Amino acid sequence: MLKKLPDNFKIILSRTDSIGDVVLTLPMAGLLKKYFPACKVLFLGRTYTSEVIALSKYVDEFINYDNILKLNNKQQSEFLTKFNADVIVHVYPKSEIAWLGMRAGIPLRVGTTNRLYHWFTCNKLIKLSRKNSHLHEAQLNFKLLHFLKIDIDIKLNEVCNFYGFTNITSLEGTFDHLIDRTKYNLILHPKSKGSAKEWGLDNFASLIKLLAPEKYNIFISGTDEDAKQMQDFLHDHPRVTNLAGKLSLKQFINFISKCDALVAASTGPLHIAAALNKKAIGLFSPKRPIHPGRWMPLGKKAHYVTFNDNCEKCKAKEACDCIRQINPSQIVDLLEKP
Repeated sequence: MLKKLPDNFKIILSRTDSIGDVVLTLPMAGLLKKYFPACKVLFLGRTYTSEVIALSKYVDEFINYDNILKLNNKQQSEFLTKFNADVIVHVYPKSEIAWLGMRAGIPLRVGTTNRLYHWFTCNKLIKLSRKNSHLHEAQLNFKLLHFLKIDIDIKLNEVCNFYGFTNITSLEGTFDHLIDRTKYNLILHPKSKGSAKEWGLDNFASLIKLLAPEKYNIFISGTDEDAKQMQDFLHDHPRVTNLAGKLSLKQFINFISKCDALVAASTGPLHIAAALNKKAIGLFSPKRPIHPGRWMPLGKKAHYVTFNDNCEKCKAKEACDCIRQINPSQIVDLLEKP
């Protein structure tokens, strides 16, 4: 028989995967604070997502899983036990963390029924299948809080109320001067590191040509590797400012906060921009499970575009590049839209 949680209970949200996934998990912290303002929310994540987690005013403490991995099993258990958590929610299921939560003696351990190891490591199981659901990723995350008997049926247009992305530090002068406050500052993020279908550099090139130089101040973002892959593209567009590989994640987040819009496929930067209440335009394939119904950016100024929501090839889960047929003029229309 599980004990009733105290008003100031400590809850660990465990999500150790990519940036976009983490962004769409953080609203769980906001919802927790809405119903249980005295609770303490701890977020178990990886080093490379720590700067994103730090944005949310609803997260009280970050637990770095990369530091835990440096310890042996006994030390890992002792480390996690010191946080005195009452609950751990396995948002991103990972067997090693599920077993760790049990060894650390966390009283309430929440996982889904469709992971066999959760039946041995968790004492509160939630029936939830992401693969077959029509819900958005953020809505699926909320479902894991069902055990608290709170309203978890959050509408998509309300999710943005729970991000709490207020902890934004000032942008370093080196990059601040790149912002032209007399123009529309636009970030284009062409690559995805294989996490999403890409629109293609040729389409981004066409988009740039449609954007008046006297109105738009354009930046290209990405990683060091992206910059290498985009060398010819960048050379052919001297009017754009190349930021690929030049900013840390923290600096990039700050830079997004100073700009007006960002255009990208289904990537972490797209979700960050949406959460920061910037115009975030996502380019999507309608193929499941990467379709916009599951991964569209959520924000007051967020939009998504597909070429054909009813693409037959995508419905049949066949190889399809219909995303590349999205007309650049559609993006311009969205950028021009108030």
